[in-house]
Amino acid sequence: MTVMIGERTALSACENVSVVYGEGEARVDALRDFDFSVRKGESVALWGRSGSGKTTILHVLGGLVAPTSGTVKWRGQPLSTLDVAARAQARRDGIAYVFQGSNLLPHFTAYENVAFTGSDHAEGLLALVGLRDKLDALPSELSGGEQQRVAIARALGQEPDLLLCDEPTGHLDSDTGRRVLDLIYALQQRFGFALVTATHDVDVASRADRTIRLADGEVVDQEVMAA
Repeated sequence: MTVMIGERTALSACENVSVVYGEGEARVDALRDFDFSVRKGESVALWGRSGSGKTTILHVLGGLVAPTSGTVKWRGQPLSTLDVAARAQARRDGIAYVFQGSNLLPHFTAYENVAFTGSDHAEGLLALVGLRDKLDALPSELSGGEQQRVAIARALGQEPDLLLCDEPTGHLDSDTGRRVLDLIYALQQRFGFALVTATHDVDVASRADRTIRLADGEVVDQEVMAA
């Protein structure tokens, strides 16, 4: 069973959430009766193999996917019952993503990719992630780690209360991945956002305050890390 945080302090929550794709023989139960909550400033790792439900959880928390059943809440208010436009507005109001691939706009410079979010502080954010000298570089001119740092700066441009990271080091070598992860946690400490990371890497999972292990769309174990 997943530990739930008190309703008054939960920033984001899932209550008995299930997600089903397809019908009949094509039916996939991506998530089954999932209960979860996270408070601002907390870090949680969703750990499991591909197909375990990690990305689906990020999608329902961020309002990208409406659950088949159950309730998703954002700042205590139902998110899953909103229409597509209202869910998009909720994301703009405090939820940001860092994907496994950086998902940068290929013909935009690093500066333009960050400014595209509407941030007035793109240069400062790129400086914050160590890329002040790469403002005019296109994604193709950046290394994988630099691209991911641009993606992190872009996410910070949304001033999130909740940052959702889907395998943020998955395409990086171990040394670059460690440095990117160090950066994410340093920024979390600085800005105080909640961090939910989906990963299959036990080393990445061990960095979080709380680790939830998933298999076949269900919680099979949980560990709260010692302070």
